[in-house]
Amino acid sequence: MNPVETWHNETLGTAAVEALKKNGFEAEYLADGKAALERIAAAVKPGMTVGFGGSMTLKALGAQDRVAALGAKLLDHNAPGLSQDEKLAILRAQLTCDLFLSSSNALTLEGELVNVDGNGNRVAALTFGPRKTVVVVGVNKIVRDLDEAFARIETYASPMNNKRLDRPNPCVKTGVCQDCQGASRICRVYQILARRPSLSDFTVLVVGEALGF
Repeated sequence: MNPVETWHNETLGTAAVEALKKNGFEAEYLADGKAALERIAAAVKPGMTVGFGGSMTLKALGAQDRVAALGAKLLDHNAPGLSQDEKLAILRAQLTCDLFLSSSNALTLEGELVNVDGNGNRVAALTFGPRKTVVVVGVNKIVRDLDEAFARIETYASPMNNKRLDRPNPCVKTGVCQDCQGASRICRVYQILARRPSLSDFTVLVVGEALGF
């Protein structure tokens, strides 16, 4: 990464962190994914239950492997070989886990986290339940305001996730949300975290590189 990119990432990331703090979140700017992974590791204790919110950001960091190596019990509904009933049991267990790890679809410079879910399991856990929540957000997800947040979701995050999940929705062909109405639609639950949820221990790690969708 060249010095100009580093400067821009740090400038945007630091501004987002300060906005998050004003909204009651614990927040920290980290230069890269390696530093973010170490920060996550510091929150993990042997034997604790750790839920994962289906995040490509965490997958890119190798967070699941690192957490497992630290002796925690993983609650990952995307683990291979699970039956539908096993997946549902894990999704429910994530709501009361010791540590919930996730990302967000967008982070505004006003300090708001914006998410869109299909089942609502991620947004439910982000709102209330886990003893501690850590959200990791790459600078590629920082936008000016809520309008830009939803534009980012419609033009990038949702089409990318539909393609990743091999859903037969129109955005897989157009690359842009078409507000589809079919049964395979994954954009069903919309969430804006404008302030830290009152009863949550909630930390946001803003990372100075592109991570996830």
